[in-house]
Amino acid sequence: MNDKAPDDDRNRSVENTVMLGVFLALTAAGVWLLTTMADVRKTQDCAAQGRRNCATIDVPERSLR
Repeated sequence: MNDKAPDDDRNRSVENTVMLGVFLALTAAGVWLLTTMADVRKTQDCAAQGRRNCATIDVPERSLR
C-alpha cells in the first residue's frame, strides 16, 4: 500500500527545482565574487610595486571601412 498522495510527488519536484535554482544562483554569485576579488588583488599588487599604469584601458573597437 502506498501512503503518499500524488500531490506529495509534485510538491517535491517543485521544491527540488527551486533548490536547484538557488544553488545555481549562489554558484554564479560565487564565481563572480572570486573573479572580482582576483582583479582587485592584481590591481593592488601592481600599485604596491609603485607602477602607475595599473588600470585597464578599454579601447573601443575600430570598424573597418
